[in-house]
Amino acid sequence: MSWLSDAVLYQVYPQSFADSDGDGIGDLAGIVERLDYLEWLGVDAVWLSPCFASEFGDAGYDVTDYLSIAPRYGTNDDAVALVEAARSRGIRVMLDLVPGHTSHRHPWFQESANTPGDHRYIWSDRIASPMREWIPNQGRRGGFYRANFYAIQPALNFGYARSNEAEPWRQPVDAEGPRANRAALQEIMRYWFDRGVSGFRVDMAYSLVKDDPGQAETAKIWGRIREWIDRAYPDRALLAEWGNPKISIPAGFHSDFFLHFDGPALRSLWDNNAGSLGPWSDGQPCYFDPDGKGSMHAFLAEWQTAEAAADGRGLIALPTSNHDFSRLVCGPRTRDMAVPAFAFQLTWPSLPVIYYGDEIGMRYVPGLPDKEGSQLDTQARQGSRTPMQWNEGPNAGFSTAPAEDLYLPIDPDPGRPTVAGSQADASSLLHHVRSLIRLRKQTPALGADAPVRVFHRDYPFVYTRNDSHLVVVNGRQDPAIAPVAGVDGALPLAVHGVEVTDGAIRADGFSYGIFELPRL
Repeated sequence: MSWLSDAVLYQVYPQSFADSDGDGIGDLAGIVERLDYLEWLGVDAVWLSPCFASEFGDAGYDVTDYLSIAPRYGTNDDAVALVEAARSRGIRVMLDLVPGHTSHRHPWFQESANTPGDHRYIWSDRIASPMREWIPNQGRRGGFYRANFYAIQPALNFGYARSNEAEPWRQPVDAEGPRANRAALQEIMRYWFDRGVSGFRVDMAYSLVKDDPGQAETAKIWGRIREWIDRAYPDRALLAEWGNPKISIPAGFHSDFFLHFDGPALRSLWDNNAGSLGPWSDGQPCYFDPDGKGSMHAFLAEWQTAEAAADGRGLIALPTSNHDFSRLVCGPRTRDMAVPAFAFQLTWPSLPVIYYGDEIGMRYVPGLPDKEGSQLDTQARQGSRTPMQWNEGPNAGFSTAPAEDLYLPIDPDPGRPTVAGSQADASSLLHHVRSLIRLRKQTPALGADAPVRVFHRDYPFVYTRNDSHLVVVNGRQDPAIAPVAGVDGALPLAVHGVEVTDGAIRADGFSYGIFELPRL
């Protein structure tokens, strides 16, 4: 997928990005109004968190109609208008697909809950084990249904990989219900592809077939879908929320994410044990830690495993953060400290994904109330979902609604960054990010496909791309020196506090440097 391998992806949380009609909730028309900014920033594709019809018990991940835009965001025509307006600026639009479950308000579930013998979902006549996954049915059918995440999200039946006579709900993957769901999944994708959508980020892509050792049967489903896409829509892309590239990419996904809850790869980079903390939090220091207590070793070990598994068939997506995870600017980390993190993300051989607002240094806002299922046990996800900060006007330019009607409160910090203020400040984080994106586009050696070699794993982190470009990143506040030979005469392309001298590289605190190496 050539366009994806060259892309910088930008995640938009629709309800928090831009409100065009003054109701306090972001919408598709608001995104259209801000496309000039995204074009200026230089991103190639925008991924929208779920915008389908929903009861919003889980912020849109509880879908009631896959073929309709939620009225709060607009209409299907508004979605097409967004796709066309974005494309005219060289930006593709990707949607978020939730294939493994629906809302309990979805018509499919309402029918199944009242119709014995309907197997679009997973049903048991008795409490099954583990009990927390099985929810009492309120419909005429009675019994219990299996949930996929929250209780309001019944799992669609894609079958079980293994049967058990004592558990008759374990239907095989070729049973009638699973076949109907596979067909419906393809029809949903076709509907939006035909309206110009360039692909999907697939939520919980691993969650289809149950009791699936090695997720082999789930992988087969996605493999068949990829074969169909390659035939019918060869320029469309699939990104997996899977967190296991050795399964997802061979299965057919064009890219898979490093995820904070699936191993140390992402956590060991950004997670400073503040903000949105879940059961996956391990308390370990990260590399981009002001005191320099972290290490790149865990990340590199995970990266090498993922890269070998991908084997050139797909990309590893590296996000700054997302709607479930703390922003880069969180706890003790300020936006100045985030500068080298972006330099790393935008020069590493991955698919870089920027979460809205991270590029200006929006912070994780603690202490907010639950909103649409954002409080997940101890994990306060709402702190990463506050409205985009556009300017110094009312509600930071996000909405003309009264402050009490906003989807979530604006960051109350009087020093909060804005797009307008950052654009006016040539030294801002935003200008660093924009320049790094532009440099990545202009320099194939810094893209996703060029090889990487690591020369120094600690502070500063030093590596080359394609043996032609040198990258230096120092994620701590103290200066650092790396004894690296053979870099004399390096031509600076983008330098922020780094000096290359004979046999050594000196890096100031929170610095980065990108250099072109002399040809031998």
